[in-house]
Amino acid sequence: MITEICLDSVAGVRAAKDAGADRVELCADLMEGGTTPSLGTIRAACKVGGIAVNVIIRPRGGDFLFDGDEFAAMKTDVEAAKAEGADGVVIGLLMPDGTIDVPRTRELIALARPLSVTFHRAFDMTPDPFAALETLIDLGVDRVLTSGQEVTVLEGLPLIADLIERAGDHIIVMPGGGITERNVARIVEAAHPKEIHFVGFETAPSGMRQRREYVFMGGELRPPEYDRQVTTAGAVRAVINGLG
Repeated sequence: MITEICLDSVAGVRAAKDAGADRVELCADLMEGGTTPSLGTIRAACKVGGIAVNVIIRPRGGDFLFDGDEFAAMKTDVEAAKAEGADGVVIGLLMPDGTIDVPRTRELIALARPLSVTFHRAFDMTPDPFAALETLIDLGVDRVLTSGQEVTVLEGLPLIADLIERAGDHIIVMPGGGITERNVARIVEAAHPKEIHFVGFETAPSGMRQRREYVFMGGELRPPEYDRQVTTAGAVRAVINGLG
């Protein structure tokens, strides 16, 4: 069982490594579902060593229909992650009808090789998951991350199990979305995945003593200013231990 941890910091990469995880998906802005991290973060993460680093290539939050400028940025970001020593990239591009954007996905795969390529949960927005799976197999994608087109993996388990069976050895179907130490054993027993994807967060208070509680950086809709969700070895290890 390969364990991949979704995280947003270099400290989190070290924590995942210390907990015995196999790989990380390095992101920024997890409240948006993950966007491309900075070059500095990628560079520092790839220097940690002892754990594989896959970098998400997503220029913004929201939908997965990207314009020409955004796609140009994605190509540059793939090249940058590759140059910094990343082990893989994580991509996801759709057409207006929700089907996979085949030409642009093919172009990013070609730029990324020989790195590993994951197609992220844009897959969960496709109208026909089995047709999308076949498309990704034809494109040569290494793995697809999915919650089974539901809010969480538990709700999507029937589809995930079917996708894993259909995929065989052609592509890895990696469940991700709401996996915890309490449900991971049930998910593995039901779907028999080769890889799983989860977060290992705990709330950490800010070290700031000087605070201005009424001033916010994020407008009206905002995360807490003085608390952060940080990846810890203990939280990651709890899910790994739940595998049994």
